[in-house]
Amino acid sequence: MYPKQNSTGISFIRLKYGILTVLAGLFCSFSLADNKEDEQRFQISGYAQGTTYQINYYSSSEAISKQTIDLILAGIDSSMSIYKSYSQISQFNNSEEGILIDHKFRTVIEKSLQIFHDTKGLFDITVGPLVAAWGFGTKNINSYPDSAKIASIKACVGTNFLELNGNFLRKKKPCVNIDVNGIAQGYSVDVVADYLLKQGIKHFVVEIGGELRIHGKKPDGSLMRIGIEGPANDDDEPIIKHIVGLSSGAITTSGNYRKFRKNGSTKITHLIDPRTGYPLANELISVTLFAQDAITADGYDNAVMAMHLEEALQFVDRHPSLEAYIIYHDKKGNVADTMTNGFRQLLIKEDIGHKI
Repeated sequence: MYPKQNSTGISFIRLKYGILTVLAGLFCSFSLADNKEDEQRFQISGYAQGTTYQINYYSSSEAISKQTIDLILAGIDSSMSIYKSYSQISQFNNSEEGILIDHKFRTVIEKSLQIFHDTKGLFDITVGPLVAAWGFGTKNINSYPDSAKIASIKACVGTNFLELNGNFLRKKKPCVNIDVNGIAQGYSVDVVADYLLKQGIKHFVVEIGGELRIHGKKPDGSLMRIGIEGPANDDDEPIIKHIVGLSSGAITTSGNYRKFRKNGSTKITHLIDPRTGYPLANELISVTLFAQDAITADGYDNAVMAMHLEEALQFVDRHPSLEAYIIYHDKKGNVADTMTNGFRQLLIKEDIGHKI
């Protein structure tokens, strides 16, 4: 659905798909320990939405098919892929005033509007044209935009230019375009996870493009384990920073240490602040969020990534549904990290610090 390496994305776009899967990476580790409940581990993997997906679940028999999962993800594509001319999002972007949308698209729009207001504009699904102007879209650029160009583009950027009335999504300016890549992947994870639960599967990990949702434990009673990746000092090669153990919830990551451009000695990240029109220049390197559902974690990780460290920690503290692990540059320029108390409680002590 969304080939992120070429996507205009949304708000602080992080290209988390394809060869850039998981900017502050997450991986899932399963063990085939003694099977006390006569359950086996089944795996389904494939390619969808411009990235890879993998589903690991425990069951006494094979309960779902790859074909069904592919159909579910293709259905979401039909609503929200900007790379499909027939999709609803493409129809909306090509319209003058707006269109009627289905329940899938509406769910994502409702959440996007909520997060936009909650973050005071830090999360903005109309920011794509600014991302493209800085060279992170589908076309190459010959020069970076000046202030006049940015001001011109910003005239059509702002989720406040959108209005949802029932199933009708209206644009207040014909030039407004939207791209929900920064939240739709999390939504897709939730849709697949909810499907598994409806099929009676209660122990699984669903991963799409590095976004994960976990439910249940392994047959031996141990927690599902998720590794969190990040950069080491003066080393672009990622290492496993921490491992968390979960029996429910979702984890997503936004980061900027892998995707950037150089303008002389200036580092231009692909994370664009829709309020200013310029790339972010704060101290954060990556933000990993835990929430009960993936759409929430996926939407908020972009906005938190745009904050300064103390602001980010305070924001998460005001949101009991969120926990955060943040990697950042300290005042000396060294790579450091911190986390909320709730996130710390998820940690599993294991041998970490090795390269991926």
